[in-house]
Amino acid sequence: SVVNHLADPVVLEREWREISSQVKVDRVYIESERSRVVATDATLESVKKFFIDHGVKVAGGITYSDVPVNGQFRSFCYTNPDDRAFVKKMAELTARHFDHIILDDFFFVTTKEPSDIAAKGSRTWTDFRLALMNEAGRDLVVGAAKAVNPRVTVTIKYPNWYEHFQGLGFDLAEGPRIFDGIYTGTETRDPNTTEQFLQQYESYQIIRYFENIAPGRNGGGWVDTFSSRYVDRYAEQLWDTMFAKAREMTLFFWGGLLVPVRPGEREAWQNERTSLDYDAMLKYHPAGVAPDASATPTMARVAGYALDQVDAVVGKLGHPIGIASYRPPHATGEDFLHNYIGMLGIPVDLRPSFPDDADVVLLTEDAKADPDIVGKIESHLLAGKTVVITSGLLRALKIRGIDDIVELEVSGRRVLSDGFATGFYGPGQHVFSNKETGAPPILFPQIGFLTNDAWSLADIMYDGLGHPLLLVDGYGSKGRLYVWTIPDNFHHLYRLPPAVTSRVKDALMRGFPVRLDGPSQVALFAYDNRTFVVESYLPAATTVKIGTLGGGSKIRDLQTGEVISGEATGGAAARRRGSQAEERTTFEVGVPPHSYRAFAIEP
Repeated sequence: SVVNHLADPVVLEREWREISSQVKVDRVYIESERSRVVATDATLESVKKFFIDHGVKVAGGITYSDVPVNGQFRSFCYTNPDDRAFVKKMAELTARHFDHIILDDFFFVTTKEPSDIAAKGSRTWTDFRLALMNEAGRDLVVGAAKAVNPRVTVTIKYPNWYEHFQGLGFDLAEGPRIFDGIYTGTETRDPNTTEQFLQQYESYQIIRYFENIAPGRNGGGWVDTFSSRYVDRYAEQLWDTMFAKAREMTLFFWGGLLVPVRPGEREAWQNERTSLDYDAMLKYHPAGVAPDASATPTMARVAGYALDQVDAVVGKLGHPIGIASYRPPHATGEDFLHNYIGMLGIPVDLRPSFPDDADVVLLTEDAKADPDIVGKIESHLLAGKTVVITSGLLRALKIRGIDDIVELEVSGRRVLSDGFATGFYGPGQHVFSNKETGAPPILFPQIGFLTNDAWSLADIMYDGLGHPLLLVDGYGSKGRLYVWTIPDNFHHLYRLPPAVTSRVKDALMRGFPVRLDGPSQVALFAYDNRTFVVESYLPAATTVKIGTLGGGSKIRDLQTGEVISGEATGGAAARRRGSQAEERTTFEVGVPPHSYRAFAIEP
């Protein structure tokens, strides 16, 4: 409907002038169909010519969604001959006009029509839908498009809900082989009020996961303007996509970019010097574009300002690195937990295959999808390496042989915390009551263990009893297996005292070049050229501790050039006091609300 709206050249010229005066655009995706609304050949050609004449690259777009039913999305029925013919026709139409096509993230199936039920047979819905959509992708979309235009390339854009893909036919194992490229939905929107409750860190992490799934063929990140209670949330999605080193940034959609800017619920930090300087943003215009004082700032200006600002930083960052974690492509369990872990300041490198090369591996319940996972854990431990598993994975592996490594049990009982303790004795022990931390109680599963076989390094306290939050057990000569007890509500991870999450980081981040300690909802993005970014999603200014590996280093602010000195901690002196802390240089760094700071580690 947007493309048909732009068939009027006066409207197209006016709206393009409004958008291009606020954000630099070098490619436009021109949609041929959405929800059965189809653009004509003549309209596609006229809109295409307009952008080419203005020096902008063009590509085609298709949204394979049917007309919504009662406000809910509905897919085409891929066992219905008429729907199949329509899907193929749209691929052929678009390929006639463009050498590159992107599919919006509706190329999945939701129907359970009689024809679907008959075709499914005895298979599960997941297995049936994976096979059905792979066939449709090969034959009805890619094959049909290339038959019309042999030069055409077809990219599939995957949405943000990757934990549930397989149930609707998105195949992260086979799909990237069918299509010429993939694209990533990084629209996390509001983390507390939207249906999926996606955490902000996913705008970074999902890019990295998909890059590991299809190395070199993940075309970029895709952010929309929807469901943000404050304007900074839109900018954060753009920044985090770029911190993940996305190759391209797509701003969805034309009409959304024309919506006037509203600050939203940002009164608490409106007068702070935040990364999104609201007053400076209102005055922004791209380089080489004359300002128009009479123009109403729209969301295009927020995007232009945010991307222009972060561009100066992203070019100085190396290749992203993180704690290796394993999620098989069709896994389920502890949905989106990796994103919550990232919000604790633990950078996660999510991979589709077991990371044999990593010294430390983090495994959530998703890893149970690998039938050989227990053997892989054992081999990693026997190689003298570290594996950290969650309570959800421990429970799932109880009947699959994990007892051959460690005899633990997720009891089925629950414990409601009234505090926490770290360490089992000596100088490392601290006890925190809920009254002291100001946090409400948290509901945890209860894990049983054998005293002196496994050791509890952090405890959940309840009415005088302690239950393990972090357990460790040795295996082989040097292997270390840790079990991390995850609360029933993952959001309650944010209630943990920083000293408790620091115990988890002692296990996960040993040997990692940079470490962040402090409140939750502050993320760390690290890179292989000794640079890193700290980003706070908190509504108030905060102070964090940055620890760089080894002594005597300094950090330089990549935006201001300021060089900051730190203090040597850990190492031999710490060991004499009974602590096993590794030698690091520690810096205290302040971060404004909803802002990021970027640094380089220097000798």
